[in-house]
Amino acid sequence: MKRTIFAAVCAASFAALAHAEDAPKLPDAKASDPKTLGLMQGSPPAPDKIVRFENSYRFPATRWSFSHMRELTPTANVWRGEAQAHALKRAIRPDLERVAFKTTNGVDMTFGDLFDKTYADGLIVLHKGRIVYERYGGALTPERPHMAMSVTKSFVGLLAAMAVAAGKLDDKALVVKYLPELKDTAYGDATVRDVMDMTVGVKYSENYADPNAEIWSYARAGGMIAAPADYKGARNFYDYLKTLQKEGEHDKAFAYKTVNAETLAWILKRATGKSLSDLLSTEIWRKLGAENDAYFLVDSTGVEAGGGGLNMALRDMARFGEMIRNGGSFNGQQIVPRAVVDDLFKGADKAKFAKAGFATLPGWSYHNMWWVSHNDHGAIAARGIHGQVIYIDPAAKMVIARFGSHPIAANGFNDPISLPAYAAMANALK
Repeated sequence: MKRTIFAAVCAASFAALAHAEDAPKLPDAKASDPKTLGLMQGSPPAPDKIVRFENSYRFPATRWSFSHMRELTPTANVWRGEAQAHALKRAIRPDLERVAFKTTNGVDMTFGDLFDKTYADGLIVLHKGRIVYERYGGALTPERPHMAMSVTKSFVGLLAAMAVAAGKLDDKALVVKYLPELKDTAYGDATVRDVMDMTVGVKYSENYADPNAEIWSYARAGGMIAAPADYKGARNFYDYLKTLQKEGEHDKAFAYKTVNAETLAWILKRATGKSLSDLLSTEIWRKLGAENDAYFLVDSTGVEAGGGGLNMALRDMARFGEMIRNGGSFNGQQIVPRAVVDDLFKGADKAKFAKAGFATLPGWSYHNMWWVSHNDHGAIAARGIHGQVIYIDPAAKMVIARFGSHPIAANGFNDPISLPAYAAMANALK
């Protein structure tokens, strides 16, 4: 059952490479709302309205399941600590619904349209640390954690950068300093920095149209899809990472591959001696003044999914974004070293990024598993499939956090609407 969820998540990662013009005809957000459809309503729900492991990643079941993953699969908790939650002041501005913009395709919209057009489950805008816009839909409520998908990678990248700053991790060192198990793999001559910026030359395809793509072996190894009776491959993620071979040269081009995030999560655990959930709790979550615990999905061996398994409440994700906007300072303390945050905003090599072909992100780069716009506002983002985002605009003193359950995984289907909407909101607030 859990295997079906993970396989679909991986499939969605490949779908994120698709182009927006390939989008099929989709049901609108209101018609696919889980309450409208009656999903999981009643005790018990009608048989055809039950969301189980088997169907939990099929749209429109995703509009319920992305807000209920803890009920569907094993997890590892990220404790918020005993301290009182940091209160976010409110200064709601109804006029922000009317902020106008044009999509990249030239369609006139308002910020209020963004919610349904991108199948959002929750959307919050902070300006100077105050909530100026907040909206929920579908199965999401303010206290309920939601799947963050690959926003997870940015948390892992930040924790790794913090470990580097603390002298616990050497980003110039070879991966094998921490993971000698990978000496005969693509990572044998790669540096930790190559992994953190995803410039590893590794033979690994996420092409789900190809039954022989490496992603299928990765999923079988994790026990997330059924293996055939004669299967003789790896039986867990770490053993699978040991099979990955080199393709091309390191540090030549950015290539977005989830195995890099899983490798970095393993390096981080080895370097710090802590699980990913405990590390996030002690280094950030307990200090942030979060309202709610977060949690990670775990694989068949109990290892947290560092590539896309983090779940958290929307306001807590906004708190995290505000902490980054403030140079790592929040809730009366310096949570992340200022130099670490400043380095995030500098980004990496735009020429290397361009080789990956992200058509909606021209001029961007990727650094410490964060997406860096290099635009005139200096915005950066953590991004996940189906519309998950933390968008931080320092010039406008703005943070946007969004959870979504778009039927198409690719952010390329959201970006033509979302990015102009964020820019318009930033200009309105600035």
